[in-house]
Amino acid sequence: MTDVTLDVAKTLIDAAEEEADDIDVPMCIAVMDEGANLVAFHRMDDALLASVSISQNKAYSAVSLKLDTETVWEVSQPGESLYGLGNTNDGRIITFGGGIPLESDGSVVGGVGVSGGSAEEDVQVASAAVEAFESL
Repeated sequence: MTDVTLDVAKTLIDAAEEEADDIDVPMCIAVMDEGANLVAFHRMDDALLASVSISQNKAYSAVSLKLDTETVWEVSQPGESLYGLGNTNDGRIITFGGGIPLESDGSVVGGVGVSGGSAEEDVQVASAAVEAFESL
């Protein structure tokens, strides 16, 4: 099982930052461990200030719900089973893409959260971090 250590988090941040550079969107990138504790955070130059807390909350959401935040969006729409979920946990639950759990041996061991672009861009950059994690 791969734990989310500082060295692992740095590797994920590097992969995410490289992807963000490729699409020319400055991002905030947060990596949390299985207890939703912040392991590492990185704000690229000119990334939106609001994205500091959004990225961390996306990582928190991914770990605490064991779901990517894109799926959380789908199940929290009006009429869906988890409608209103975004109003829980003191507003920390994010209901749009960019937060993805990190899994090892079938268990959620952490999460990555990315914010700074559109939801699609955030997912793309977060996915680069997840791919780096899966290749460890």
